[in-house]
Amino acid sequence: MIGNFPYVTVAVSIGCGLYILMFQKNLIKLAIGINLIESGINLFLITLGYRKGGVAPIYTQAPAGKAMVLPTPQALTLTSIVIGVATSALVLSMAMMIYKHYGTIEVDKARRLRG
Repeated sequence: MIGNFPYVTVAVSIGCGLYILMFQKNLIKLAIGINLIESGINLFLITLGYRKGGVAPIYTQAPAGKAMVLPTPQALTLTSIVIGVATSALVLSMAMMIYKHYGTIEVDKARRLRG
């Protein structure tokens, strides 16, 4: 079971994020749901690149015959983290502007007050 634990964690994280996105109406909770999905995807990418007993992919210091972990998922995850921070900042700033304009961060109430 411990070998599949990262995949179970990925499924739970993405599932919780999707549940929040589908059933919550608070803009802050929606931002948390988006972050949960992003974190689950990042963990999935890192888990795919893992190799048991692997060494860091630095070719000048790698011992001969040792397997190296894959560097591509690490690079994709780093890029995803940067994009996730920017997305979170944008979503939270939009929530602040909606609160200033409508006085609420509930999606249904703000939709009714539109005008």
